[in-house]
Amino acid sequence: MASEVAEHNYQLNVKMTCGGCSGAVTRVLTKAQQEGVVSSFDVNLETQLVNVRGPIEEAALVEKIRKTGKQIISVTSQDKAEAVV
Repeated sequence: MASEVAEHNYQLNVKMTCGGCSGAVTRVLTKAQQEGVVSSFDVNLETQLVNVRGPIEEAALVEKIRKTGKQIISVTSQDKAEAVV
């Protein structure tokens, strides 16, 4: 088994209606980045898209975003190109 941790790429469509919404998502992802489970991320309020890269598993990422109270419309793994609603 390789000792390297796989990097995943995800794109989430998250319902965000204001700067407070995108700020909440940014805060949880910043914390995840400090914990080392997210390498980089981009939150775009205008397109309602959140791009995340890091070793975090999809289920853990979805749970972190859901804890903000924001609705996740879809998740696309850029690794496998499969969508989950």
